[in-house]
Amino acid sequence: MKDLNIGLIGYGFMGRAHSNAYRKVNQFFKLGYRPVMKAACARDGAQITEFADNWGWESVETDWRKLIARPDIDAIDICSPNVTHHDIAIEAAKAGKMVLCEKPLAMNAAEGRAMVDAIEKAGVANMVWFNYRRVPAIALAKQIMDEGRIGRVFHYRAKYLQDWTISAKVPQGGATLWRLDIDVAGSGVTGDLLAHSIDTAIWLNGPVEAVTAMTETFIKEREVQGQPGTLKPVGIDDACAFLVRFRNGSIGTFESTRYARGRKNQNTFEVNGENGSVCFDLEDAHRLQYFDHGDVSHLHGWRDLLVTDSDHPYMGHWWVPGCVIGYEHTFIHAVADFLTGLETGVAVQPDFRCALQTQLICDSVLESARSGQWVKVPEA
Repeated sequence: MKDLNIGLIGYGFMGRAHSNAYRKVNQFFKLGYRPVMKAACARDGAQITEFADNWGWESVETDWRKLIARPDIDAIDICSPNVTHHDIAIEAAKAGKMVLCEKPLAMNAAEGRAMVDAIEKAGVANMVWFNYRRVPAIALAKQIMDEGRIGRVFHYRAKYLQDWTISAKVPQGGATLWRLDIDVAGSGVTGDLLAHSIDTAIWLNGPVEAVTAMTETFIKEREVQGQPGTLKPVGIDDACAFLVRFRNGSIGTFESTRYARGRKNQNTFEVNGENGSVCFDLEDAHRLQYFDHGDVSHLHGWRDLLVTDSDHPYMGHWWVPGCVIGYEHTFIHAVADFLTGLETGVAVQPDFRCALQTQLICDSVLESARSGQWVKVPEA
């Protein structure tokens, strides 16, 4: 087994999720590589030291440039805010490091293209952490569709709903609420939530050709976190809805908001085809709904598939049938797929170029919302 020395940048929500994945992946997957948690990096020395001690990182850095320059680091994992992705990824690629980057890829498509160019010029292994592809039930939906079981697709509809920003008292900015700051996040629900929905959609149903969208910012200004009394206009989109035309002739609807009272993290999709349909809801993540029009008529109805059997995607690595797994396991699956790709030479997806296509759709959605017109999505 070969060691792969990881340098992690960021210690927030995703830093914890990725650290957990690195710690556990070799206990459940037989792989040719073992991730070594070599160094964790963040600007706050005390915070990153506490984080590293808790998760088992061997050392710390407070300057990401020093981390990249270290000869004992093979791969850079970017878990820091969106505004940092571009510079870190390009410098890491120039240094010959593999790069794993949290989603969305960048602040916008122009940054994303520069990142793709640097990655491909350097020829380094790369991946973007769209972890929902690694939910076994979603992977099973992909398998069902690839097997032709639902036939020609007519409709794709997706929702991603949360409710945590409804109060006008929620500030923006800072270490915990940077997703509400346009200068750090790049966009609101479009880049944060709908990027997931878009990545899933193009994985399942193929390329998007054109979009028409509307967005809304319900609270126009918020206090800046850590600066009581200082108000700043809100630049991000609180809600977004858009229509799409897919290359395969199907049409789609997408909706996302952080103002859906009672919805904490509802990520759903339904695909309707000539011969059947599939439907998924992340709040019931171990189940997939499947309808087969080929059933005899008196047995027509939606099947509720409990995705825990050993012949379901990823589940052969876990427990006995009927025992479910959770959100954190999707990151373990992502690490396992990345390491398998290194061993086989088959690049893991989504890579930077694939994530750029999602970024281009996000940018087209925001452009359409500004113009009120249909926008053709460029090719990555």
